Amino acid sequence: MAAVSQITAMRYEINIVVQPCYRDHCFAGKMILPGVETLMILAHEVKKIRPEYNIRQMLDARFDKILELNQDESKRAVIIEINENSNKSISAKLLTKSRKKTISRLKEHGRVSFTAGGAGSYPPEVADRPPQEPVLTIPAAKIYQELVPFGPGYQNIIADLSLTKRGAWTRLRAPDLPTSEITTLTGSPFPLDAAFHAACVWGQRFAGFIPFPVGFFSRTIINNTKPGETYKTRVIPIEIKPDEVIFDLWISDLRGKLFESVNAIRMRDISGGRMKPPAWIIAAPLI
Repeated sequence: MAAVSQITAMRYEINIVVQPCYRDHCFAGKMILPGVETLMILAHEVKKIRPEYNIRQMLDARFDKILELNQDESKRAVIIEINENSNKSISAKLLTKSRKKTISRLKEHGRVSFTAGGAGSYPPEVADRPPQEPVLTIPAAKIYQELVPFGPGYQNIIADLSLTKRGAWTRLRAPDLPTSEITTLTGSPFPLDAAFHAACVWGQRFAGFIPFPVGFFSRTIINNTKPGETYKTRVIPIEIKPDEVIFDLWISDLRGKLFESVNAIRMRDISGGRMKPPAWIIAAPLI
């Protein structure tokens, strides 16, 4: 272990298991690795090498280049790059290698940083939807039929989604799947993924494009989300740009106990304008 403690930068290959549920997570007809899974993989690798780092406080995440997976593969080789920085943080990247003729190139699909300190700050919680504010209510089934067309494994908004100009509110579930070494460290990834769906629908209604998460400033895991449990989320826009919406979000249990908080989630149209929201969501009135 003494030798490991001297390492400031390293790169190595691992195989990630292509889970059956990934087949329900598609973009433009192609199966892709969810960004929440990328975060879990990188946190796990950092914890193995530098256990003193706090993997429940994730900083400066980016996952703006999707990793396509083949339907018939059970494992995918990826490259992990870990760097210790001068500011006493550690950064981790998930890369793949491609070869074109005689040239080999690395493509970055995700990155995140951690520090050795305790839990950082997170946005203060906000109340549920303010009373008497005009609202648009969308049934969960309609979300996955027309707005976020993922398969059953990623249909984890389980109640009506309430939209107002100030945010979105709904309930989520963590599917009752076996725990693993990784989920024991950081909790189920499905609630956060479903909270991103709520933000995506808000963006379709109020920003006029289909936004996908491409990064965030910080994520704090206060309590692990657990398989089989139901949670609620609140998603609040903090800045709207022509090509990007920035959100804060919170995930709590049904009694209001905070489980996760994510600050400054950047969401963009990654289709290059090819994908458009359905006309009805843009025109739907608030009541």
